[in-house]
Amino acid sequence: MERKVSYNYEFKLRCVNEVLKNRQSLSVIAKENDVSITSLKDWIRWYLKFGNEGLLPVQKNASYSIRFKLKVLQSIESKSLSLNQACLTFNIPTSSIIRRWQREYAKEGSVGLQPKSKGRPASMNFKRKQRKTDKPLTREEELLKELEYLRAENEILKKFNALVQSEQANQNKRLKP
Repeated sequence: MERKVSYNYEFKLRCVNEVLKNRQSLSVIAKENDVSITSLKDWIRWYLKFGNEGLLPVQKNASYSIRFKLKVLQSIESKSLSLNQACLTFNIPTSSIIRRWQREYAKEGSVGLQPKSKGRPASMNFKRKQRKTDKPLTREEELLKELEYLRAENEILKKFNALVQSEQANQNKRLKP
């Protein structure tokens, strides 16, 4: 997958002006500046719709309400808007966002448009709870705690030993003709 490149405002404005004011072709400007024609077309659309503000960096990870998402999807249906026209009308950075909304709406209805929780679920937290008492441990509890520690240490050493042995086996394979 190709790395996504972020272009600054001045660069975008210069490219758009070369196409619009200097009347040069999209393909020539795109090739000279090492930009995709699609990106250049998008910049021109945003410039014509919003002026200089259309070329400013877009807000990343914007969250949209369910009502807004439904409004966008319904206006696409009723007005027969293309995805690019809908992006311009509703100030949405890319058409892939709307495509995702359409997929989720088709699969789950309006429930699919609700925001999803992000990050690791809370149930994945396996940290052992610490004792919160001031009482000293009994002899049996101390021994159990030490046994647990030694078992964990033993497992780590076994894994390390297996790793070293596998690396040695790989080196031996490389050395043999």
